[in-house]
Amino acid sequence: MSRAFALAGINSAELRESFRLCERELRAVQSPLAAAVDLLPAQTRPHLYAIGAFAVRSDRVADEGPAAERAEAMARWCAESLNELRQGHSDHPMRRALVHTVLMWDLDTALLEELLDILTRDGSAAPRIDSEADQRRYLRAVSGTVSQLCSPMLEPTGDAARAGRLMSVLGEAFQLVDVLFDLRLDLARGRCYLPAQDLRRLGLSPDDLHSRGDRAALEDLVAIQVARARALLDQARPVTSLVHPASEPFLRACFLGLEVSLAEVARRGAAIFAGGPRLSLPTSLSVLRGAVAQEAAPTRRTWLSRLLRRRVTGRRSPLPETPESVPDHVAVIMDGNRRWAANRGEPAAAGHLGGKEAMLRFIDAAVETGLPNISMFAFSTENWSRPDGEVDELMSLLLDAVQSQTEQLHQQGIRLRWCGRRDRVSPELRTRMEDAERRTARNTKLTLTLCVDYGGRAEMVTAARALAADVESGLLRAGEIDEADLARQFYLPDLPDVDLLIRTSGEQRISNFLPWHTAYAEIVFTPVLWPDFTREHLLEAIREYSGRRRRFGGSELHTATP
Repeated sequence: MSRAFALAGINSAELRESFRLCERELRAVQSPLAAAVDLLPAQTRPHLYAIGAFAVRSDRVADEGPAAERAEAMARWCAESLNELRQGHSDHPMRRALVHTVLMWDLDTALLEELLDILTRDGSAAPRIDSEADQRRYLRAVSGTVSQLCSPMLEPTGDAARAGRLMSVLGEAFQLVDVLFDLRLDLARGRCYLPAQDLRRLGLSPDDLHSRGDRAALEDLVAIQVARARALLDQARPVTSLVHPASEPFLRACFLGLEVSLAEVARRGAAIFAGGPRLSLPTSLSVLRGAVAQEAAPTRRTWLSRLLRRRVTGRRSPLPETPESVPDHVAVIMDGNRRWAANRGEPAAAGHLGGKEAMLRFIDAAVETGLPNISMFAFSTENWSRPDGEVDELMSLLLDAVQSQTEQLHQQGIRLRWCGRRDRVSPELRTRMEDAERRTARNTKLTLTLCVDYGGRAEMVTAARALAADVESGLLRAGEIDEADLARQFYLPDLPDVDLLIRTSGEQRISNFLPWHTAYAEIVFTPVLWPDFTREHLLEAIREYSGRRRRFGGSELHTATP
C-alpha cells in the first residue's frame, strides 16, 4: 500500500493526538529510548513512538492485573489490534497511530502477531529456556520483532532485507540487557530468562540465584550473558551503514546506550542478583550524558558525541565535516518529485509525499548545520496550471505539514515565515500558516521561509505598483527611487539576499524563484531528485560554496564567507 493512499480519509487532529499519546507513553516507560528517537528526523519520530508505545502497552496488558482478568484482557487486546490492522482503521486512541504507521510504511503485520503471541504466552506462564537457542528465540520474539518493524522507517539505502535482520539482532541485544537489569525482579516472580544450560555448566541451580550463593559462579554467569549481548551488538553493528544517513545518529545512540548499560552490568557482576539501583534502557540519561562526555574528550572527539551532546544538553554543534564557511541564506528549488514517482511506477501524489519528507529532513539538517536562514520553493504561481487533482494534493500536503510540524518547529527554535501571495490559497491554509508565523515569531535558531504561491516576477510587479501609487500620491519622487525603496515593497522586505541556491533534479534554471535575492547567489545544480536529497547532499553543496570566490561584480576577490 502506498504512503499516499495511507493518508486518505485520516482525521488529522485525531491522528496527531494519537501520535502524541504514543510519545507520552514511550517517554513515561522508556524515556532514554524516547530520547534516542528524538535524534531521528521529525517526519520519522512519530512512527517509532507508535511502534514502541504499542509494544509497551501490550506488555503492560499481558502482565498487569489479576491472572484471570489479565488473560481475558490480553486476548481482547490482541483480537482488537489484529482486526484493526486487517481493516486498516482504528478508533482506539493509541492504536490509531499504530494502524496508520503500518499502512504508511507497509509493515509486516506477522511481526506484530509474533510479538503479541509471545507476550500472551509469557503473561500466562514463564517460558522454558533451556539453551542459548531458546533464549535467542525469546529475545527475538519480544524485542527483535519490534526492532525489525522499525527498520523500514530508518529508510535502508542498501540491502533492506539484511537491514531488517540486523535490526532484529539489535532488538535481541536490547532485550537481553533488559533481562539482566530485571533479573532480580523476575526471579522474585519465579521467572528466569537465563538458559538452564548456562546454570548447569557452572554447577548452579535456580535456587542459587535466589540465595546468591557461590559468588564466583554467579560472576561467571553474568560474564557469559554480557559476552553474549556484546556479540549480538557486534553482529548488529553493520546496520548503521545500511540505513539513511539521517537515521544513523539514532542507531549510534542505541549502540552507545547498550554498551554503557552492559559496562554497568559487568561492573556490578554478581551484585545484580542482590539488587541496587536499577537503570532504564537503553540507559539512564545521566549515564548517557557521562558516556557522551567521555566520547567527546579532545582525543576522542567524534561527530556522534557532538551531536548527542547537543541533543541531550541543548548545546549546538555542527554536523560532521561541515565546512567552517557556512552561508547565511540557503534557498532550494525542490524539483523532481514527479520524476521520482514515475521512476517507481507510482502516481505523482507519492512523489509529492516523498518531497514533503525530504523537506522535513532538509530542515533538520539545516538546524544541525547551523544555517541561520533557509528558503524553500513549496508552490509557485505557475503551479496553479497543473491538473486540479495534483494541485489539491499539493495544497493538502502543505496544510498537513503546517498543522503537524508547527509545534515541532517551535520547540526547535525555528521561525516560520510565508513569502508569496496570500489571497488565492484556501482560507484554512492561510489561517494555519499565519498562525504558525505568529506562534514562531520570536524564535531565533533558524528562519524558515516557505515560498507558497510565489513568483518572482509577480512580486516585482506588485512592488512596482506600490511604488507607482506612492509616486502618484506624492509620498515619493520617481527620480529618487532606489533599490531599498523597491525592496521595501516585497512580500518580505527584510528577507536577506541568497548566498547559496540549490536546485535538484538536474535542471539548470532558477524558474522565477527569488530573482532579486539571488542576483549574486552561488548556484549548485545537482542531478539528485528532491525526494532522495539528504543531509550529505546539503553538506556537499555547502562545501562547493565554501570553495568558490565571490566578486559581486567588482575586481577584488571575496571568499564565500558572508
